This record gives sequence, structure tokens and C-alpha cells, in this order.
Amino acid sequence: MTGLKKKLLRRIDPDLEAVESALVENLSPHLELVRQAAGHLIFSGGKRLRPLLTVLATRICGHESPFIPKFASAFEFIHTATLLHDDVIDGASMRRGKAVAHSIYGTPITILVGDFLLARASLIAAETENPGIIRVVSAMTEEMSQGEIHQLIKKGDIHITENEYMEIIRCKTGILIEGACRTGAMLADAPEEKENALTAYGKHLGLVFQIADDILDYTADTSELGKTVGTDLKEGKLTLPLIHALNRARSADRRLMETVIANKNFTENDFKALLDLLEKYNGLDYAKTIAEDHLARAKKHLEIFAPSETRDILFTLADYALYRTS
Repeated sequence: MTGLKKKLLRRIDPDLEAVESALVENLSPHLELVRQAAGHLIFSGGKRLRPLLTVLATRICGHESPFIPKFASAFEFIHTATLLHDDVIDGASMRRGKAVAHSIYGTPITILVGDFLLARASLIAAETENPGIIRVVSAMTEEMSQGEIHQLIKKGDIHITENEYMEIIRCKTGILIEGACRTGAMLADAPEEKENALTAYGKHLGLVFQIADDILDYTADTSELGKTVGTDLKEGKLTLPLIHALNRARSADRRLMETVIANKNFTENDFKALLDLLEKYNGLDYAKTIAEDHLARAKKHLEIFAPSETRDILFTLADYALYRTS
């Protein structure tokens, strides 16, 4: 994994630098406090996956312009806004290895800064003067909100189905990655078949990314993950590994799992017992198999494009989405 990450970083470093500069330039509110609170998370080591995908999607369609990194920064602003809001809703204490923004700046400021970032992203999208792009960005933020609401409704629900889980992650995570790819193609005025291919690539990549995150919540350590392992479970989020194991567990094992899920103050030993049951009922392996299927589908959709450095990077990004350690 280390070799894959290093290989990827060498190839995308110029694009990452351009995106980083655009983020700095476009985070220019009237109030310094807004810049500080937003920057606390934006510049805390995020992967920049979404803006990078926009840059690469535009390039693979044969288009380059100085405006692209600025437009791509809108996706990092939207992503950051959702994280700021999520951490408040979930009562989180750590994000990317740092104290969450609302623990420093307070809940009201954090929520309003998230709103500011959503507004700034919309303004950047409007600069394209492309109604289609503006419509995609607007619809995307609407679906993300619905995904978050759906997740709240299902909080702690031991009867959540795999289909419900997949719809939640499609909306709350997948749709932004899908939108980053699709609007990149639209910005390049790509033909419909290429726009559709990149949209489908982004859709499946988004599912891969979130399922991998949900696996890491059980398998990574805190220093790698940047947040406390088991956080999803403490917040009442039942993800694919646990959903699958619950559906397969025998009565006694299921009761034990339900006891741990219901106790938000579960101990390390409780969590270890739950992990043992996830292993017993192949919850983690099953989730990885589903993610690998979507990974293969994502790559398949790129075959419409001729072999190139950019296509190869998009293949590598897809691998990284699943096989990363944080």
C-alpha cells in the first residue's frame, strides 16, 4: 500500500499543488474567523480526492484551463462543509487526528462556516455560466442532505437492510465523487458517452471509498485513521460489515452483538468480542468483496478512453480508494 501511495503521489503532485493554491485563494471571506474555522479542517491533511478527480476527468476529456483548479476546489468546500456539520451532529471529538472544529470555535460558528463553504461552492459553480453544471451541483448537495437525514433516521436500527445502507452511502458519499467526475466532463464539453462513463466511474468509486472507510473503522488504529476506531458504532451507524454479520449470526451471537450496539459506552473487550463475531460471520470479508466488485465496475467504465497517463492515474486512484490504510 505504501508503494501504491508513493507512486500515486509522484504522479499527481503538480495537480495537488494547483488545487491547494486554489483552495487558499478561494477561501477569502470577509471575516478572519471564518477563514480560521474553515481552514482548521480544510488544511488538516485531507486527501483532496474530489477536486483531483475533477481535474483528471477534465484532462482525460482533452481540456485544460487555469479555471479548472478553482472549479475543482468547490468539491473540497462541499466535502468540508459536510464534515463540519457531521461532526456537530455526531458529537465527534476527533477528525484527521485533530480536535474537531466545534470543540475550538463552538457549534454556532462551525455550522455557519459549513453553510459559508456550501455557498462559496455554489458561487464557484455559477462562474461556469453552465446551467447543466449548476444543476448537477445543486442536485448533488440536495441528495447529500437527504442521505444524511436517512442515516439519522436509521441510527441504531439493527434492522437496517443492505439496500438501505447502500442507498445511504450513495447519497452521503458517492454522489459527491460522482458529481466531481461528471462536472469535469461537462466542463470539458465532452461527448455524452464520455460524460456517462466518467459519471459511472465516479458512482462506483464513491461506493468503494465509503465501504473502505467503514471497514477501516473496525480494522485501522487510531493514529492511522485520524479518529477513534469504532466511532461509527458509538454513533449508532450500522455499516456493511456489521449488517452482514447480524444477518448471518446465530441467535446467541446476534444477542451479544445487539447488546454491544445498544451500549454506547462499550469497552475495548466488548469491541474485541464484536470484531471476533465479524470475523466469524465474514462481515469484513463480505464488505471487501462488495467493494472489489464496485472497484472492477469503476475501472471497466474507463475502457472507453484510450490508454494514457491520466487513465492510468484514475485506475490507480480506484485501487487506492479500497486498499488505503487511512
